[in-house]
Amino acid sequence: MRAPIGDFDTAAPAPDRLGELIAPVADAVRHWRGSVPAGQIVHVDTEPEWADTAVFVEHYGRELLERSANCVVVAGKRAGATTLAACLVLSTTRVDVNGVVRRRLGARKASFASMDTATGETGMEYGGITPLGLPAGWPVLVDSAVVDLPYVLVGSGRRRGKLLVPGKVFAELPGAVVLEGLGVA
Repeated sequence: MRAPIGDFDTAAPAPDRLGELIAPVADAVRHWRGSVPAGQIVHVDTEPEWADTAVFVEHYGRELLERSANCVVVAGKRAGATTLAACLVLSTTRVDVNGVVRRRLGARKASFASMDTATGETGMEYGGITPLGLPAGWPVLVDSAVVDLPYVLVGSGRRRGKLLVPGKVFAELPGAVVLEGLGVA
């Protein structure tokens, strides 16, 4: 199979590569019931040492810079309670943590979660966190620009491998909220 974006040696429908995915991501793909068939979610094999964005696009295609999204875990705090959420923005932007995220979570203070919290709570590898397979009940804040793309490159839950996902899938994830201005230049 040829990947819908990028130049990858190995690409296959994610349901055919469940063994390459960590358990929560594999379960999310296996049980996907959205408007886009799960077979349109594509797993591509990538080298972990090329995970840095500049090196990654050099090896797998420059067009990926504009079609990649980062998934980060944030922590919103209010009255001693902490709410964890995932934010998905284009890789050419950054998450508006102190504006859009803080207001959406109703938090007094919001910040990026520590690496230990992000990996411990998601069960995913740092640098590979993906919005598919996140813990139940988590808000998944998605920038509207991500949803508008035909295909988006995101993590697979591991540093090795990525997922190519039709943008509208992210609007259909459990807990998803599509927001204007979540990603800022």
